[in-house]
Amino acid sequence: MFAFVIALKSPQVSHSWEKVSQLFERCIKSVCNQTSNNFRVFVVCHEIPEIAFEHPHVTYIEVDFPIPFDLETKRLDKYRKQFTGLNYARKLNPSHIMTVDADDCVSRHLVEFVEQHPEQNGWFIDRGYVYREGRKSIFYKRKNFNQWCGTCNILRSDLHTYVESTELDFIDYRQFYTGHHRVALKMEANETPIKPLPFPGVIYIISHQDNLSNEQPKPGNSDALVKFTNPLSLCKKVLLNYRFLTLSIRDKFGLYNLSSSQKKTEDN
Repeated sequence: MFAFVIALKSPQVSHSWEKVSQLFERCIKSVCNQTSNNFRVFVVCHEIPEIAFEHPHVTYIEVDFPIPFDLETKRLDKYRKQFTGLNYARKLNPSHIMTVDADDCVSRHLVEFVEQHPEQNGWFIDRGYVYREGRKSIFYKRKNFNQWCGTCNILRSDLHTYVESTELDFIDYRQFYTGHHRVALKMEANETPIKPLPFPGVIYIISHQDNLSNEQPKPGNSDALVKFTNPLSLCKKVLLNYRFLTLSIRDKFGLYNLSSSQKKTEDN
């Protein structure tokens, strides 16, 4: 069995809880759209979002952790929720666990692929897509996707780091979490190397106000991914890395336009 863990931010620190809920609903639909049904999803949140989508394999875990108030406490809130989800997930003895950011979309083939390789240490997402809401094109990241997006590591459950209790406020959760872009290096240093996933595994959603990465600016986390000042560089990037957002890509990742989805809901 494969487990997904999703940490969802509090409404009290959201620019728009409605938008956060829409992004999360698309994310959870994508996660549950697997070709294999052998998975469970654990969503850790202060408040369960009011969405129409339901699935028997999704478990919501409500917590009353202190509401974060700045970038540092927002990071710690996310780590704390992730470790809470990991603790719940491992009780079911899954073969592998993946943490997913609450706005991203994942390949529908992940669970089926992992099922075929149950003894593997895990994988990092080396190839994936970067999408800005409303665009008709999508950026294809050919390598090092795990350096950009937090939804990027699949680890065998016994190789994950766990915190026995997440109820203690004084625990520095950062000591257990090395950063998504360093996990592959850490696994190699521990002589439990993980492999690059052999197909594009994730769509990284950027350029909305409620993405935590937008609050910690660095190369690769915002519009810098899809903007180039040099015309020749721009042409090269467009030709090599931009793709039309085809129906095939949408279907593989469960990606749909949020504004269109909202309009359909209102019309109904």
